[in-house]
Amino acid sequence: MSTYRVAQVDAAGGQFQVTEREVPRPGPGHVRIAVEACGICHSDALFVNAGVPGVRFPLVPGHESAGRIEELGEGAESKGWRTGDRVAVGWFGGSCGHCTPCRQGDFIVCDNLKVPGWAYDGGFAEQMIAPVDALARIPDALSATDAGPMACAGVTVFNGLRRSSARPGDLVAVLGLGGLGHLGVQYAVAMGFETVAIARGADKADFAKRLGAHHYVDSTAGTPVAESLQSLGGCKVVLATAGNSEAIAATVDGLSHRGELVAIGADSEPMGISPVQLLMRGRIVRGHPSGTAQDVRDTMAFSALHGIRPMTETVPLDQADAAYRKMLSGGARFRMVLVPR
Repeated sequence: MSTYRVAQVDAAGGQFQVTEREVPRPGPGHVRIAVEACGICHSDALFVNAGVPGVRFPLVPGHESAGRIEELGEGAESKGWRTGDRVAVGWFGGSCGHCTPCRQGDFIVCDNLKVPGWAYDGGFAEQMIAPVDALARIPDALSATDAGPMACAGVTVFNGLRRSSARPGDLVAVLGLGGLGHLGVQYAVAMGFETVAIARGADKADFAKRLGAHHYVDSTAGTPVAESLQSLGGCKVVLATAGNSEAIAATVDGLSHRGELVAIGADSEPMGISPVQLLMRGRIVRGHPSGTAQDVRDTMAFSALHGIRPMTETVPLDQADAAYRKMLSGGARFRMVLVPR
């Protein structure tokens, strides 16, 4: 009997344990992937802590996976996939195809979205099974450790910017310089935006400039963030990657007329924004989800073209618990990535 290793939690809030399972066979429309890298995302905590309905234990999280196809299920070859293909699987782990959003072609907000680590076992493992509609082909220029975080963190900020109202030359601010924000600044610069990085502390100014930011705003300096943004002319878009509702709300008055706040940093606390702040200047606030497999592929292609890479710290699978705790504590710089093999 062939076996493979997984890092799983046996109960809500539990510690990760590495155990062995029998190697699975992919069903129709699915493939088996030899996982080479899997990023650890803050959203994994939703599943580990049973913070969303339908979580089943033992749980194998991981929705930033990259590896190679090892086995094809029935029908996978007809979809253009071959053994040995390099693929990534992100937050978009497949869609149902029959709900109203799917029938409208808006698969990322599928009513029955199949998030790896929630709908099925994710990439904290040496092997995983995934449906073919979740697969994004990895370009040769990207390593597995680069591609994994692109499948969630990368595509979220890339899509958030390219689907915003900003156009080349517009002033765009990225709130936060963490796992999402350090990619957001790089994408904003590459897209031709006059880019402002916003973070806590004067010590991050040099780092923001190294990422390519044209301006840096220290949110702890005493001057309100909105005032600093207006002194630059007002932002067409603020991409809020920081998971802090108070910090996000503090940027609204820094938007120009018809400016847009794109919220991608998750926080359960309400944002203190008044209707007057939006009405008088025609401002927009919207949430932005991740992206489909095609969006992930677009993100990776753009990243390869412009030399954009996530900053990662790699750890072996048997250190999954320590790596997960380090991510939760904020000690990661900037994406923790498990390397199962």
